Amino acid sequence: MRNADCGMKSEVKALLILAFGGPRSLDEVEFLLTRLFRGRKPSPEQLERVKDRYRLIGGFSPLPEITREQAKRLTEKLNARGYDFKSYVGMRYSHPLIEETVNEIVRDGIREIVALPMAPFRSRGSTGAYMEELNRVSRGLDTPLKVSFVEGWHTSPFFLDAIIEKVREGLDDFDPEAREKVHLVFTAHSLPQSLIQNDPYVQDMEASVKGVISRVERPNWHIAFQSKGAGPYEWIGPDVEKVLEDLASQRIREVLLVPIGFVCDHIEILYDIDIVFRQKAESLGMVLKRTRSLNTSERFIEALAIAVEEEMRR
Repeated sequence: MRNADCGMKSEVKALLILAFGGPRSLDEVEFLLTRLFRGRKPSPEQLERVKDRYRLIGGFSPLPEITREQAKRLTEKLNARGYDFKSYVGMRYSHPLIEETVNEIVRDGIREIVALPMAPFRSRGSTGAYMEELNRVSRGLDTPLKVSFVEGWHTSPFFLDAIIEKVREGLDDFDPEAREKVHLVFTAHSLPQSLIQNDPYVQDMEASVKGVISRVERPNWHIAFQSKGAGPYEWIGPDVEKVLEDLASQRIREVLLVPIGFVCDHIEILYDIDIVFRQKAESLGMVLKRTRSLNTSERFIEALAIAVEEEMRR
C-alpha cells in the first residue's frame, strides 16, 4: 500500500541506482581500467588506447551525469505517487563507487535500500555483479540494512513502449522510399560464454526483441552482440561486424541498429556504434543509423517506476 493511500508517513528509503560507471575526464580513465582489471593497472599502451577513444567522444563519459538525472527523475515520479525515496547512485568502476554510496546512505540514517541496476537483462556478469557487490558491502557494515533488488523488467510493456518509440523515430530518419527496406539489428553487450551458462541473459534479450517486433511488425530483424572484451574467452555472438558483412553480401543497404541492452549514452554507444560500426557499414556500402538512447525519456522513466512499484508490492 502506498503511503498516500494509508495516510501514514513511513521511513525514508534509499532508491539506489546501480550503473557501470564512466570517467568524467581523461584523468579518471586509469582508475576505471584499474577497477575493471581487478586492481591491475593498465599498461601505458592500453591506457592511451582507451583515452584516445574517449577523446573522440568529447574526453569524458556522459553516463555518470545521465544516471544521476535518471535517478532524480525516477525518484520524483515515485514520490509524487506517495512513496518516500531519496535517490542515490553507485557505480561499479568509477566514482561514486557502490561502497562509497552505501556508506553515504548509512550516514544519512537510512536503513532500507531498493536497488535498481541499469541493465535490463539478467546475468551473473551484469545484474548479478551489482547484487554481489552491494551484498558484499552490506555485510561489512556495523549497521544492518534491508536490501531489495529490482530486476526482470525486460518484458515490461512500458519498457517495450520506450524501445518501440525509439525504433519508430529511428525509422523516420530514413528516406521514405528506403524505410520499408530497413533491417533492424538489435544489440547487447557481449559476455564470455562461460559466464552466461545457466543464465537468462540471452533469453531475456530475445524476449525483449520479440516483444518489440510483435508490435512494430518489421519482417527483417537480427540479433547481434557488441563490445566484447579481450582475453582467451569465447564470447557470445554473432558480432555486429559479422552481421553487417552478412547483410552486405545479401545486398542489404539500410540498417537501423537498436542497442536494446543499453539504457543511456556511453562509450559503447558513442564510440563502438557511432564511430566503429558506422565506418564498417560505410566500407560495405551500407547506410547505418541507430536509435536514440533511452536516457531520460518519459516512457523509460515510467517503465522503471512501474518496476520499482512492483518490487515494493512484493
